[in-house]
Order: sequence, then structure tokens, then C-alpha cells
Amino acid sequence: MVQLQENLEAIAATDTQVVAISYDSVAILKKFAETSGITFPLLSDPDSATIRAFGIHNKKGLPHPGTYVIGADRKVLAAIFIEGYVDRHTAAELVETIGEIGR
Repeated sequence: MVQLQENLEAIAATDTQVVAISYDSVAILKKFAETSGITFPLLSDPDSATIRAFGIHNKKGLPHPGTYVIGADRKVLAAIFIEGYVDRHTAAELVETIGEIGR
């Protein structure tokens, strides 16, 4: 998420918005955002209801790391997820994906 924040200007230039969802509480996400300088929305799903509904959890019930790309019209343009917990897409890959969507 920090890498996304560091590249938020480049992402914003593509007329999209970054949103993250986590099973962490609002309080934990707020503290994380404040200490990490995150300015994009962090959505709290402490019961993992949305995570389960979207089918983005693994066999242990943990969500796969991912990013939603939402267009200016507030529609989801892409949902990018990785099955492993450690690996993440880079911000450059996200910007590239957004560019491909716009073509």
C-alpha cells in the first residue's frame, strides 16, 4: 500500500482511484494510514464478509493481496489479485494495467 501511495500521483493521472480492502479494523487501518501517509481509501471488513463475497480469500480464510482500480465513473475497471500473501503487484504494473484498460 505504501508503494501505491508513493505512486499515487502517476495513478491519479490515469483518472482512476485506488481503494484497498482489509480485514483489519477501522482503528488499525486509520493508524496505519496515519503512520504510513496513506491518503487513498482503506476499507475495513473485520468479519471478512465482503472478502468472502468477492471470493478473494484463500483456504485459510485470509484474503489474497490485491488492488481494485475504480474509474472516474466509480465503476470497477480491474481487480488485480495475487494468490500468494507475500508478493504484490508493483505500482508500475498497476499504471500499465490502467493504461491497457483505457485503450
